[in-house]
This record gives sequence, structure tokens and C-alpha cells, in this order.
Amino acid sequence: MAEAPYYRAQGPEREVFRLAYAQRLPLMLKGPTGCGKSRFVEAMAAELRCPLITVACHDETSAADLLGRFLVVGGDTVWQDGPVTRAARQGAILYLDEIAEAREDVIVVLHPLSDHRRELYVDRQNETVKAAPGFMLVVSFNPGYRHNLKELKPSTRQRFVGLSFSYPEAAIEAEIIQAESGVDAGIARRLVALAGKVRSLEELTLSETVSTRLLVGAAVLVRAGLAPRLACEVAIAQPLTDDAATLQALRDLAALAF
Repeated sequence: MAEAPYYRAQGPEREVFRLAYAQRLPLMLKGPTGCGKSRFVEAMAAELRCPLITVACHDETSAADLLGRFLVVGGDTVWQDGPVTRAARQGAILYLDEIAEAREDVIVVLHPLSDHRRELYVDRQNETVKAAPGFMLVVSFNPGYRHNLKELKPSTRQRFVGLSFSYPEAAIEAEIIQAESGVDAGIARRLVALAGKVRSLEELTLSETVSTRLLVGAAVLVRAGLAPRLACEVAIAQPLTDDAATLQALRDLAALAF
């Protein structure tokens, strides 16, 4: 079996996940981009030795994409299960990332999977699929995304157990950066200090702030031999903005940190 991915817990999230899985309760993860939600799900699936099927949702994701469709293979028309149907049949953990981005028909399809019924109606097959015992539904979204006008309806949210994620406290974030990149402790602490300054400056008007994921990327480049300021430029500043003034402000902050 593949080695479990590294994940540093920040609170009781592991215990909540284990109990939700055991009690067949769906789980909703809320938190900013790059704070570890997806890694958490991967780590828990490995710990529980349960197959994981992940879907990255977007505004073109339809119910047919998730349930399945008919395909022409060698002159024959055959049915191919989509990821949601496959997960229900197999008893896998189904992780729908950024669920709020999906179309409304996707949300409606998920309702019977997320309550006591634990079933899925595949209309094109006229089939009701009962979820296998190991099945668990996990969804995530970023409620703080400034350009996201979509929200999950209360009728959907109240079907889930909820966990809130945020960026780790400084000491834990530095530990994560070290573990993920192999960079030395001093560089990790400076990257975390830089992130703290950027996150505190509302006047930068960034649509998303510095994530732990971006910090790990910068640390990986430093560990590979790139100069720290240049690593901050290409792994942090450039992914965050195209605005010249904001880019310069981020460069100035990186210069203070390094």
C-alpha cells in the first residue's frame, strides 16, 4: 500500500473524520485555498485504508459528469459510471473539492447520498444505487473567496458535519514547510513571517492571500538552490497578482524577510 501523505493536525479534525466515517455521516470542510483540506482527506483515506475518488468541481460540472454517460465503444453503446456512481458502488470516500462551484443540478443529485437514504438515483439507467458500507461523502469549499458569488443553500449545508480550516499558527506552519520541502528551519520561519505580513495587509486587495501551499513551493525552490527572494517572486508574488504596484509591494516584503 502507498505511504500515507504527510499531514500535520491542528486540532481534533482527525478524530472528527474517524467518527464521521464510522457513523456514516457526510463531512463538509470549510477554509481558504491551500490550507490543507485536500491533503487532510488524502491522509485520512490512507489511514482508514479506504479508496479515495476526488472530483475538482467547477461551474461546468454537471450531474451527467458525475453520474455517468453512455459511450460508443467499437460500435456498441455502453454505460460508463461517473465518479459519484463509482464511489457509491465501491464504498469509496468521495471528495468533491470546491462544491459551491458546481451547478445546482449536481447539488440536488447529492441530497439522497448525504442523508439516511445513502443512495443515488441514476436516471439514464433508471437505477437506484445503494452506497456500499465504506462510502463517505466529503465536500469542501472556500467561504471567503471574494469573487465567489455562490453559496451552499442551508438545506444542503445542514446535511453535513462541518469542520473549519485556517492557515496554521506560525510554529506549526514552519514545521509543515520543513517537512514538505526539506528546507532548514531558518528559511521556513522567514517564509512564515513573510506570509504573516502579507495576510495582515488588507490594503494589498489580493483576491486570495498567501497559502501554505505557496510557501511550500517557495521553500522547495530554495532547497533546490534558488535564491530566496527569487523563490518568493516566482512562487508567491507572481501567482498572487498581476498588478504592478501589488507585485512591487510583495517584492519589498520579501526583501525585508530575506
